[in-house]
Amino acid sequence: QVQLVESGGGSVQAGGSLRLSCVVSGSFSLDYMAWHRQTPGTQRELVADLHTYGYTTYADSVKGRFTISRDSAKTTGYLEMNSLKPEDTAVYYCQGRSNGIEYWGKGTLVTVSS
Repeated sequence: QVQLVESGGGSVQAGGSLRLSCVVSGSFSLDYMAWHRQTPGTQRELVADLHTYGYTTYADSVKGRFTISRDSAKTTGYLEMNSLKPEDTAVYYCQGRSNGIEYWGKGTLVTVSS
């Protein structure tokens, strides 16, 4: 059974950094991967994605501060978050897709205090 498991969330002061990880268990490749975030009462928002051949996109709100990446085996993805702001507080979810099959992680909470 395939699972995506996020880790690396936590509490940090504004201006700080965190690195989120998304580890795949089971037979699955992060050919496409994305990080989304959600706060209570709002829709899930795409933060960044990484396509099969390395093309990346970022939400305007995180450009220049966040970096998405994955390992060469495509079994672990990352989201490097720098210069964090209180408005970055959310649950962050990892999404992976390969050959039309998609999986989501259960999320990791990031809290940024001012």
